[in-house]
Amino acid sequence: MGSEAQVGSAPRRRPVGGARGGHELPAHEVPAHERPAFYARGRGRVGDLVTLLHPPYTAWHLSYFALGAAVAPTLHVDRLLWGLAAFALAVGVSAHALDELHNRPLGTGISSRTLAVLGVVGLVGALAIGVAGVLSVSVWLAPLVLVGGLFLLAYNLELAGGRFHSDLWFAIGWGGFPAFTGYFVEAEKVALPGLLIAAGCTTLSVAQRRLSAPARELRRRTLAVSGERTMRDGASRPLTLEGVLAPLDGALAALSLAMVITACAVVASRL
Repeated sequence: MGSEAQVGSAPRRRPVGGARGGHELPAHEVPAHERPAFYARGRGRVGDLVTLLHPPYTAWHLSYFALGAAVAPTLHVDRLLWGLAAFALAVGVSAHALDELHNRPLGTGISSRTLAVLGVVGLVGALAIGVAGVLSVSVWLAPLVLVGGLFLLAYNLELAGGRFHSDLWFAIGWGGFPAFTGYFVEAEKVALPGLLIAAGCTTLSVAQRRLSAPARELRRRTLAVSGERTMRDGASRPLTLEGVLAPLDGALAALSLAMVITACAVVASRL
């Protein structure tokens, strides 16, 4: 995802959708390790768009904003919904489009022009909602809007020599920042609950990164895994690329769903 971009050199290209011998396999026949992400569903406009938007990860990071809003003393549903819309445009659309435009980590067939348009439109839309929040909620939202926009560009375009494109900045920018913003939009102040939820979401993003980084390495840069695991009873089991990747993908899929359900439950308890 833009928020899950590969740190370091550009990954080895794989045909999205499992092209073999000039033919495209149906999505359900493509081996999991040949897809650029566990939720990728082949090529074509719809498949490329789904892959680009990283639905599980986008929903995961939107959950941080919702959790931040839910721990505030008062929950304003309109602010929650507009904030989710802003982060969906920024993280879900703009960040991912700019990331793919920068070095094509997903290998989609979406044109550079389309990616640029998506990147600009998503960012402008998010900033417009942010400016409206500054005018209608609190002028103190302005620094958050500015920092959010600058960070999106710095991270996904790897500005400043990629200095902001690191695990630490990922955790802060895509974990702690949405959670703290969600709290501040509702509470209009800095307080311990907002700082604690931001710290918790930052830590969750570290866990996400620890799982997703090796998963990307296996998917995008690894041709094969060989060897065997020897059990204490003397039995041995072969190591395969699919076998090593499966628990990482499974954990990421489960956590992304768990975060959305948890955020929905906490928000529902406040309504």
